[in-house]
Amino acid sequence: MDNSNFTYMLINNYCVVSVMSGTSLDGIDILYSKFSFDGKWNFKIIDFETISYSLEWKQKLKTLTQFSKTELNQIDSKYSEYLANQVLDFINSNSIENIDFIASHGHTALHNPGQGYTYQIGNRQIFADILKQKVICDFRVQDVGLGGQGAPLVPIGDKLLFGNYDFCINLGGFANISFEKNKRRIAFDICPVNIVLNHYVNHLGFDYDDKGKIAQSGTINFSLLEQMNDLSFYKQSAPKSLGLEWVKETVFPLIDSFNLETKDTLKTIVEHIAVQITKHIDIKQTEILITGGGAYNSFLIERIEALSKSKIIIPDNEIVEYKEALIFGLLGVLKDRNEVNCLKSVTGAKKDHSSGKIFNPKINV
Repeated sequence: MDNSNFTYMLINNYCVVSVMSGTSLDGIDILYSKFSFDGKWNFKIIDFETISYSLEWKQKLKTLTQFSKTELNQIDSKYSEYLANQVLDFINSNSIENIDFIASHGHTALHNPGQGYTYQIGNRQIFADILKQKVICDFRVQDVGLGGQGAPLVPIGDKLLFGNYDFCINLGGFANISFEKNKRRIAFDICPVNIVLNHYVNHLGFDYDDKGKIAQSGTINFSLLEQMNDLSFYKQSAPKSLGLEWVKETVFPLIDSFNLETKDTLKTIVEHIAVQITKHIDIKQTEILITGGGAYNSFLIERIEALSKSKIIIPDNEIVEYKEALIFGLLGVLKDRNEVNCLKSVTGAKKDHSSGKIFNPKINV
């Protein structure tokens, strides 16, 4: 019997555990969701949890750019094992039995597509071996190899799962935006958000500025604001993306040179973020879906609304917090189907492609 035709038979229902760790170091987002296809993609979120990093891991992840290749390799192995065990605990504590695969973003250690590299730790074979599950991961490397930015990757999910909004903006470590233009998905990183705000509020002993209250109490330094808005990245055309290296080399030194009180720094940066975001939103009435930890920064949202005529939509908490993890689950589904999950219109790669690596657990591990 010739079984070759069965290669092209696709299932239309998937149960996926997806894992996301962002540059803001809020923790590890783990999500169990179901995807179904009936002419369009649908999803249902079943279980979710954010696991905070220990102080040791948080400090290590903050300083990944400072390690040698040998040290990073060792950290990668340990982080892959650590991540797998966190996912295993999640699966066991929620009594999850039906899993098609694990989809994992890993954690970005290095990202400089202009020099042809990006590196996410946590994408090793041991991940699959510990979980005894198929793992689909490391979604960025192939795109950079094809001349793309390797980021952002979420816009394919914005298009397929949240296409009813005019703009999708995520406020995480960085702000990124995605939208349709001339029947093409356009997306890019806008500016740093929580990676900078959290860095400075840490000086006061807080992990984050609750609802932006500290920033709201400060005063804008217009000289710093002007210099921030004048950074060369903002003059570049899309596709473009940001990484921790750029923040450490460019943003922190500039802010530190002003030696401001923390509340004034925070207020100035919030204004900078609002200015940069609203530059990319059409002045006509539009609906904008905002997700990510920054959606809880009420003061930042107020400033975006004040500078824009658009209607801001902040969805239910599980979408605010887990949208990126959800979409990496969808990226895994598309990779499993060998369908496009990376758009050249977004990343600047030579072609649309199906990105990611697939690890099957080794037998007898």
